Amino acid sequence: MTISNTAAALFKPFEGGRLKLDNRIVMAPMTRSFSPGGVPGPEVAGYYRRRAENGVGLIITEGTVINHPASAADRDVPHFYGEEALEGWARVVREVHEAGGKIAPQIWHTGTARNRDKFPDSNADPIGPSGLGLTGERVSEPLTAEEIRGLVQAYAQAAADAKRLGFDAVEIHGAHGYLIDQFFWDVTNKRTDAYGGDLVGRTRFAVEVIEAVRAAVGPDFPVIFRYSQWKPVNYGAKLAATPEELERFLAPLSAAGVDIFHASTRRFWEPEFEGSDLNLAGWTRKLTGKPAITVGSVGLDSEFTSLFETGKGGQPASMDHLIDRLERGEFDLVAVGRALLTDPAWAAKIREERTEELRPFTREALATLS
Repeated sequence: MTISNTAAALFKPFEGGRLKLDNRIVMAPMTRSFSPGGVPGPEVAGYYRRRAENGVGLIITEGTVINHPASAADRDVPHFYGEEALEGWARVVREVHEAGGKIAPQIWHTGTARNRDKFPDSNADPIGPSGLGLTGERVSEPLTAEEIRGLVQAYAQAAADAKRLGFDAVEIHGAHGYLIDQFFWDVTNKRTDAYGGDLVGRTRFAVEVIEAVRAAVGPDFPVIFRYSQWKPVNYGAKLAATPEELERFLAPLSAAGVDIFHASTRRFWEPEFEGSDLNLAGWTRKLTGKPAITVGSVGLDSEFTSLFETGKGGQPASMDHLIDRLERGEFDLVAVGRALLTDPAWAAKIREERTEELRPFTREALATLS
């Protein structure tokens, strides 16, 4: 199909949230499991460099796990601790900067999503606020206050290392049913202490993580926080059912030190609440006054599960609706996932109006990631 050449808004410089970027395009974090034993090698550095060379404004890396025995849910997901892994990330930063790009690691703990029998350090139990999996089943014991303090410090250490290695920002993963999100969700958080209770009470762990990260990186280093309403087992899940609830949820996170919110949705064009066309990023920006990143099937005509459910992937799609919303100021930055995963030159092709060269998201494209 022919895509309109009205994408100029995507290529306007951005300044906000302590961050300056050449344009509004963000590479969304996408797990690839291409770091054997948790160590990112030269291939990983080349993968990110190619996106920077082709004009992505900010690269957010795939999820990188913090220093905890049960943080990973896959042997080849990259670590963000240990001398060898951090040396690998230093190489990534150098190559991205040499290509003129900017990059932030996403720091992550998978919580009870980890399967102790299948994944690394199989003797380590998965952990969560109440020891419950995403369908409410018990998989371990609830975290103790002492364990929670240790986890907070592990996030802070990862953020400090990100700054030390020369990254341009850090993103905290608080979405998609993983550890921080397990504290947010009433299905997985049944605690009655200070880390549980109502919607605001359930933000306390995240608040402590954000505050510790802010203390570790100082006042001028950008901190991004990613969150979602949906969960892998329930795409219709809502942490906040109304704008008023969302405002109560976001307020303590914003006050704790978040500079930019990354609002994860499956389809950017879907309204978050009845009575308004605003998506989740739009509501986040409106309620917090802070910059927001939108995401969800950008540049493709189907959402991300279609390939795995039907065998059919996403074809390049018109950007007009997204550009209109960006120009109206609904959100500030646009995260591109699968389109950039399969096509490292996606941003350059959009900017240069070479839309006929855009690659679809298919099984064949996934098999030849570059």
